Parts: sequence; structure tokens; C-alpha cells
Amino acid sequence: MEVSSLPISASQRGKLISAGYSSISSLSSVTPSDLARDLNIPEDEALQILKVVSDCSGKYGSYQNHAIVTGAQTAWDMLHEEELSRQITTSCAELDNILGGGITCKEVTEIGGVPGIGKTQLGIQLAVNVQIPVCYGGLGGKAVYIDTEGSFMVERALQIVDGCLLDMLQPNDFSRKKNQASKTRLQPKDFLENIFYFRTCSYAEQIAVVNYMDKFISEHNDVKVIIIDSVTFHFRQDFEDMALRTRLLCGMALKLMQLAKKYSLAVVLLNQVTTKHTEGSFRLTLALGDSWSHACTNRVILYWNGEQRYACIDKSPSLPSATAPYSVNGKGIRDSTSTTKRVKMM
Repeated sequence: MEVSSLPISASQRGKLISAGYSSISSLSSVTPSDLARDLNIPEDEALQILKVVSDCSGKYGSYQNHAIVTGAQTAWDMLHEEELSRQITTSCAELDNILGGGITCKEVTEIGGVPGIGKTQLGIQLAVNVQIPVCYGGLGGKAVYIDTEGSFMVERALQIVDGCLLDMLQPNDFSRKKNQASKTRLQPKDFLENIFYFRTCSYAEQIAVVNYMDKFISEHNDVKVIIIDSVTFHFRQDFEDMALRTRLLCGMALKLMQLAKKYSLAVVLLNQVTTKHTEGSFRLTLALGDSWSHACTNRVILYWNGEQRYACIDKSPSLPSATAPYSVNGKGIRDSTSTTKRVKMM
């Protein structure tokens, strides 16, 4: 049961969600004094909230236990589901190849790299490509774009849409199906209308939007990708209580994993980099620490090698370690070319 369904005041629910308590289970082992400190409320009020939680846990406990037992799957069923999983193309053949065909649904993929490497470009590209019709080899879905930094530019999205539409006119493996679907003429407006944009200006807003996604996607069941750009921004500042930060991040990661599985969609988390001191030297690594690295299914690092952009599979339970070059041009993410330069895109 979600905290948003508890019979308490709206302000209390808001404080719980902002502090990282998104479900009743997350409150099961919390003491009144700890809850009072996290919510900045009197201890007797915290005690009353926990009493309500306890009553609701008793009411729904037997049902939840039953759901867990009957929800078991065999390994064979799981393998069959994985074989049926769809991918979202990145528009770069070599990058798709090392990703096993593209960004996979039902999984959380983290993509990080230095500023200017093309993280936002890739995020917008995926928000567009998820909409490629099924008859063209796509998913025919919609996208949710959660922007924490204000880096999403609709003008750039329009350029990438134009590039995608041009690519769809090129001969490929789906040419015969395209001829059958030629009656439907897609317009740039159709793509832009299918990107649901959320701007968050604090970590509390970011968590609230993620918690709202369950309701939103249940009302828009054709959403096939959630992109957060970047997942890091609001969690790298104004945090003195690192234990609270870890709890908030873990709660958000769990919610995103649940959304990916429940709605068979892809979650893409764009991340920043930081420096890490190891063996007497400093090296670049993705932000939010080692514990956060376990929050995603796949982890991809983008980096420069001279004038060439590369993507590297840093972590995955099923994909081998591999590297692929890619480029960013006026049409978006594309295959690498020998003339790649460090050009600044819109």
C-alpha cells in the first residue's frame, strides 16, 4: 500500500513522501523519534502516524502476503518474457549492437558521462525513437521526460524528430511493411505531443513526480519510456544528512524498478560524473556513490577519446563489456563518422 493512500492529512502525506517514505513497508521499522526527526514534527504526531500505518498494515497484510505467494514465476516463464522484451533504438547501429538491440524495456538503464558528451541528446533521441510505429520496427509508444536541470530544449527535440522522420523514409528491413502503412503520414507535431514533460526544481519535487508516475502511466498505458535528466542534480547539493539521501535514493530507485516491471517500460537515468580517489590517484566515475551503482540493471558510460565519442557497457547482468563509437549531429544520435568533431549542439 502506498503512503499516498493513508488516512492522514495531506501535509503529513507530503512530508512522508518528501522524506523518502513512499510505501507502508518503508515505515515498518521506523521509530517515532526517527520519524519525528525526518519529518520535523513532534514525536507524538509521529507516533500517531505510525499507529495509522500499523492499523493499515493489519488490514492489508494478509492480502499482500497472498499476492506475494501467488505472484511466483518459474525461471522458464522469466526466460520467455525476456525473449519477448522490446528495445528502443538509439539511432546508432553500433551502440544498439552492444546494448543487445537498444534500450530494453522492463529494465533500468543508467547513462552517465562528462558535460557535453551527449547525455541529453541521447535522452531526447530515445523520447522520440520510442514513438516509431510498430510497422517501422518501433514500439509505437509515448515518453515521459523528467527534467531536473532545465536542459531539455524543444527546438532540439524538433530537430531530432525531423531527423527521425527522414530516417523512416529510407529503405530498410521494414520497407514492405512501410508501404502498407504509407497511408499514415506522421508529422513532427505528433511526436512532440507524445512527450510528457515534467520540470522539477528540488529533490522533493523529483520524488513526488516519480511517485506520481504509477497513477499517470495507469492513465496513459502507452508510455514506454521514462527518462530522468539528470537523476543526480538535486541530490548533489544541500544534503548534510547522507543517510537520509541514501534512503531517498534507494526508495526512488525501487519505485522506478517497480514501474519498469509493472508497465513493461524502459527507465533511463542520465547521470553526472565526479572524481574518486583510488590507489593514490583520482579518476572520473559516475555520481551518487557505489551503493547507487546497484540501483540500475545496465550502466553505460559515455566518454571522449580524442575527437571521438564512445559508449562503454560498464555493468550489466546479461551484456558483455563492450565499447562502441557514436556521433551527435544535427539529426541527433547517429553512427560514428571519421569527421566527428566536438561541436556544440543546441
